[in-house]
Amino acid sequence: MTITPLRKIAATTLLCLSALSAFAKDAAMPPKPIAVQMYTLRHVASLDEQLKIVHDAGVRAVETVGTQNVSANELKRLLDRYSIRVISSHVQLADLRTDLDGVVAFNQAIGNTVLVVPYLGEQERPTDAAGWTALGEELAGISKRLQARGMTLAYHNHDFELVDFAGKTGLDLLFEAAGPGLKTELDLAWVARAGLDPAATLGKFRGRLFAVHAKDNAATGQAQDEGGFAPVGQGVLDWGSILPAAKAAGVQWFIVEHDQPRDPSAVVKAGADYLYKHLPADAAR
Repeated sequence: MTITPLRKIAATTLLCLSALSAFAKDAAMPPKPIAVQMYTLRHVASLDEQLKIVHDAGVRAVETVGTQNVSANELKRLLDRYSIRVISSHVQLADLRTDLDGVVAFNQAIGNTVLVVPYLGEQERPTDAAGWTALGEELAGISKRLQARGMTLAYHNHDFELVDFAGKTGLDLLFEAAGPGLKTELDLAWVARAGLDPAATLGKFRGRLFAVHAKDNAATGQAQDEGGFAPVGQGVLDWGSILPAAKAAGVQWFIVEHDQPRDPSAVVKAGADYLYKHLPADAAR
């Protein structure tokens, strides 16, 4: 079929109007401090596809997992393709101990300034109060070395840090020993699984909260093939009390995550939609 010049002009005009409409919609919606933890998308075929899912969900920030198994140049190229920035990276404690220079160089190359200790293997976990204090002191030393290079260190919890030692949890002891230079990344679903109130726990870390991991716990017996987790707002956590508590505590970022998603794309979209709808307008960055 031959397309006349007039029809070509009309088609082009429609495309331009559509693009302008989308741009106006994006401009009218101020960006909010929402990011995606890339661990959620680890089973999606390629890094390019993973970042496209983030972009298509309307999110423009991610928390990476190490190097994402690519070079810094390749990661930066893909981030730029989808207009996504890195706000933080999960870096194993062993790498911070043995290759701090390499970790810093990689993250500087992709424009990231926040490193997060994401998990302690069983052999790394303290078993008493003195051990948690010693770990906090070690992280304080690493934090000071990073601060000298313009970077920040944070710590992400699961439930094993929340065991009680004479009225203080391991997490309490770690942060007391580390001092204010170490920031907090609270995983609220794991806080709840440890039997603690997420809103109250946020208040304990007021002023040093870099971020929260925004995910939910499914009702008992549900989503067992997904580790018992649920997208934000679709589980049992009381987000009506959590979000105001997070604002009062000074949370900087809300990071969508799910440990074992059956449909990673749907989880990212649902989490982003919920946070865009429920975060207050003054949470915009």
